[in-house]
Amino acid sequence: MVRIHRLSAHLRRRFGERVQKIPLDAGFSCPNRDGTLSREGCVFCNPQGSGSGLLDRGLSIPEQWAFWRDIHVKKHGLRLFTAYLQSYSNTHGPAARLADVLNRLSGLPGLCCLAIGTRPDCLDDEKLDLLADSRERLGLGEVFLELGLQTASDETLRHINRGHDTAAFARAAQAAAERGLTVVAHVMAGLPAPHGREGLPELLDTVAFVNDLPVGGVKFHNVYVCRGTRLARWHDEGRYVPLTQAEYLHWLGEAVMRLDPRTVLHRLNGNPAQGELVTPAWAGNMRKVHNAIRDHFEREDVWQGRLNGAEDGPPEWFGAEVPEKGAS
Repeated sequence: MVRIHRLSAHLRRRFGERVQKIPLDAGFSCPNRDGTLSREGCVFCNPQGSGSGLLDRGLSIPEQWAFWRDIHVKKHGLRLFTAYLQSYSNTHGPAARLADVLNRLSGLPGLCCLAIGTRPDCLDDEKLDLLADSRERLGLGEVFLELGLQTASDETLRHINRGHDTAAFARAAQAAAERGLTVVAHVMAGLPAPHGREGLPELLDTVAFVNDLPVGGVKFHNVYVCRGTRLARWHDEGRYVPLTQAEYLHWLGEAVMRLDPRTVLHRLNGNPAQGELVTPAWAGNMRKVHNAIRDHFEREDVWQGRLNGAEDGPPEWFGAEVPEKGAS
């Protein structure tokens, strides 16, 4: 039984074969790191970012692409790839810089999609137009605009030093969707909050918030504690305790059952980089977490949309053509 609307199936349906994501580091910063908003960052964020480290080794974007592409071609015989501008906020700064980075993607062999990670407060009409134009100019099948929402609670967003509110996310999502960009919302379970930690009700409120917007994809993350963060200090001081694996499995199942079944699931859990994890230990074994999620969904008969329009079972179109969001 196919229980969720996976990104891999979505891309295979669209392109007829597997599409592999290639992480690229273009050297962007973040307004929460460079002083535009603050220099402290979000309380959970690794100061080193989430890039591959290849930029620090002096590799240009085409060279980074060639490094990863050669591995995937030799190992799996793959032909199609998504360029993933991952580290920090990849629309922060002047529009001319974004335009230059997009130009450097031109001609990359096998490029069929673009995924760009950023913040909703780092977008304006000019940048959104650049991203929309890149779809035709680079011959892309899809442009995924990954926006960090994290939670629909403005109180929590202030507490974690996020630097934007939920209204900023809603505006950016609407403006991006109007230009044909596929919005992917990042949602975190178990965030620190003024009262201690967000609970399941806050996570379900966030899912409801996303369902009401033109969001085409979601990434779910369990909050884990990274070295060198304020969250690590809060944990040491006894001010923050992360979710147990059992808690996360239950919360994730409840969230997935309420998520619009037409929304593509890009991720079901966070994946710490080597050496950054403080706690919880269970978050550090991606394979075991994936297996635990699969087993929990099967044991509890969880499927996406079970409590949101797909009550009779997983829709057949999880493996076929999908109606547009909002269609009858």
